[in-house]
Amino acid sequence: MSMSKVFNHQKVEKKWQRIWQKEKIYEPNLKRAKKPFYNLMMFPYPSAEGLHVGNMYAFTGSDIYGRLKRMQGYDVFEPIGLDGFGIHSENYALKIGTHPAKQAKISEKRFYKQLKLIGNGFSWNEHLETYDPEYYRWTQWIFIQMFKHGLAFRKKSSVNWCPSCKTVLADEQVINGKCERCSSKVIKKELEQWFFRITRYAERLLRNLEKIDWSEKVKISQKNWIGKSEGALIQFPISTVAEGNSPEGLSQFPITVFTTRPDTLFGTTYLVLAPEYPLIKNLEFRIKNLGEVKKYISRAKRKSEQERISEAREKTGVQLKGIFAINPANKKEIPVWVADYVLASYGTAAIMAVPAHDKRDYEFARKFNLPIIEVIKPPENVKENIYEGEGIMINSGKFNGLASEKARWKITEFVAGKKKIQYRLRDWLISRQRYWGPPIPIIYCKNCGAVPVPEKDLPVKLPFVEDFRPKGKGVSPLASVKSFYETKCPKCRAKARRETDVSDTFLDSAWYYFRYPSTRSARSGQIPWDSQITKRWLPVDMYIGGAEHAVLHLLYSRFLTMVFYDLKLLHFEEPFSKFRAHGLLIKEGAKMSKSKGNILNPDDYIKKFGADVFRMYLMFLAPFEQGGDFRDAGILGIKRFLERVYRLISNRDYQRKSAYSSASISVTKLLHQTIKKVTEDIENLHYNTAISALMTLFNELEKKPSLEIGNWKLVIKLLAPFAPYLTEELYQQLKTQNSKLKTFRSIHLEPWPKYDPKLIQEEKFELVIQINGKVRDKVSVSTDISQKEAQEIAFSREKIKNWLKGKKTKKTIFVPKRLINIVV
Repeated sequence: MSMSKVFNHQKVEKKWQRIWQKEKIYEPNLKRAKKPFYNLMMFPYPSAEGLHVGNMYAFTGSDIYGRLKRMQGYDVFEPIGLDGFGIHSENYALKIGTHPAKQAKISEKRFYKQLKLIGNGFSWNEHLETYDPEYYRWTQWIFIQMFKHGLAFRKKSSVNWCPSCKTVLADEQVINGKCERCSSKVIKKELEQWFFRITRYAERLLRNLEKIDWSEKVKISQKNWIGKSEGALIQFPISTVAEGNSPEGLSQFPITVFTTRPDTLFGTTYLVLAPEYPLIKNLEFRIKNLGEVKKYISRAKRKSEQERISEAREKTGVQLKGIFAINPANKKEIPVWVADYVLASYGTAAIMAVPAHDKRDYEFARKFNLPIIEVIKPPENVKENIYEGEGIMINSGKFNGLASEKARWKITEFVAGKKKIQYRLRDWLISRQRYWGPPIPIIYCKNCGAVPVPEKDLPVKLPFVEDFRPKGKGVSPLASVKSFYETKCPKCRAKARRETDVSDTFLDSAWYYFRYPSTRSARSGQIPWDSQITKRWLPVDMYIGGAEHAVLHLLYSRFLTMVFYDLKLLHFEEPFSKFRAHGLLIKEGAKMSKSKGNILNPDDYIKKFGADVFRMYLMFLAPFEQGGDFRDAGILGIKRFLERVYRLISNRDYQRKSAYSSASISVTKLLHQTIKKVTEDIENLHYNTAISALMTLFNELEKKPSLEIGNWKLVIKLLAPFAPYLTEELYQQLKTQNSKLKTFRSIHLEPWPKYDPKLIQEEKFELVIQINGKVRDKVSVSTDISQKEAQEIAFSREKIKNWLKGKKTKKTIFVPKRLINIVV
């Protein structure tokens, strides 16, 4: 009998969706909840045709965890919304030829319809959309607070520019030299932009990683991105006279370098400046090959940082002829070069090149025939052309013979250097030259400068602009809307101009989890959230999302939370108590992408197989944190399993019999072992092995189905987080036939099963067989084995017989459930 004949999943799903919503079983009391548990998933950005299978994989994994917590007695809050502002949504609107404001409403309806099908326990009353003025009013409010406290600033800078998206990108949005959104090659542009001072929080962001319960790979990514380096600032005086002349021509403008290895200073044979280094412009009149240098700098600035530092690319550079530096350690003149493998964003944009002990410097020196001086002798067993480790100092004057670790700070002191801690992290570039985003709430006045929009005038609404296409001229399309940018200064009432850039979509999503619990209670407040509700529900208890956002959304969220904590708006400084990164779903061995044409829409699968089957299949593919390979054929196994479950439990004749029967000891033990395993596996996100354990249990129940009704309810509860519709249907059937109570109580609000510790003990254990205290063999035996039985088994083993040949047994020592020791 097929499931389709006895279980109409479409009819059942619609029924329980309606009842769950009516009974509000997923709507906790946000003001009075006794055991609040905030279960959060990264909300989707509705950029294309709708929800895809990758979204459903992530959302299902998060929902299963929340369902366990709800049945464990917690008041679970699992909200959902749409990250609808930003380039993703705008690019899709451009692609299909519609306005993003109109498309947003279409996408919203589409996404929410899909999200209601997948069986998640969403708290729909608190949904939010980032393009709602009631939401982005507070995004603008946050910008103003950052501005007022010196954390938002504007400066002209060399920035990442995507020629396809026609906007700037933060460093974090450039992946291997390409735009993370459209994969176009990123170039550099000089523009005046708004930044947030995330660098002020670098040390705190790094230090707190040790205190939070997050996926280790995400913590490592953030640690590497913050990039703390301890080193020294060392000054190299500039000589503008010919090499070999007296040092009387020393300039008053030394080149300062940051180095983590000042112990190698005596091995510095040249300096290298980044193409953006300001000294080059200051000394143009001294550079003899100025035309060649300018031409090189112009070419270099067009390259992305990743392209410039690629190890696969051949080193390029130009010497600044006529300019020399003095090595402060040995007073020798050394040449100064400009090369694009040195970045303006690292250190001081200048490096001391030590080719004997740095691979990049070595490659550069070999190409341009520059001196290579070894100053650290490696250990005897190390034979390397370029030794970058620790060793004994050589060719370093009075420091010869010292260990490099000890010489490091002695040499720094010798040349009057300064200890310095440096970070790779750069300030967060917040402004975008696009249309679809919250306008930055700043007004420019000739008299007063940059003035924030008064909070009472928020939101600064995004006007409906027919021609919203980006122009690529370094300004937003709003710059052509006179009615928008013309205004008056809030301070002096003189004519003024609004900022026409919009803020980055990652600002929208860096604080949404604060807003969710307060969507209905903080509409007219002075801050974006209700303080009492926030104190009850935050920080987030469990957050599940993609590891690809490690240095984007997740880092930005931590930064903003710390700022709000410092402003005394919050009682905590880390937003997510626990974060777990889910794995990546692939399709038959290949990453899902539009270019490959293998993006999967879950709708067809849900319609054909039902949400329960599809949820369980996605979770059965592989460990949730690892990801899995989606293959259509695999769904049928889950479908057959749930068909068997339904047939077995919905058999009414059997239900009446089992109400008075009792299970065998072996089945009862297996049930309690399964309760323990499924509970622990869900807690650890090992959903595939939890499902496997449930399959094993049902295999045994099919052979001898003799559980009492109470135990059958336990079985259904174990399955409930994975298959919410089917289990609700079966549970209500059992209640209706075996209880006089007609009041509805959802299975998803019932208590989670508890196992009896006495019943989870394994029936067998591994008996260790020793001879004179040394392990000689092992064998699986019954837990209730006697000493006599253990002796008989031990002496019958071939390995033991061989060891005992020619030996006399004195005695045997038996330790129940552990070992037997034969003394000879």
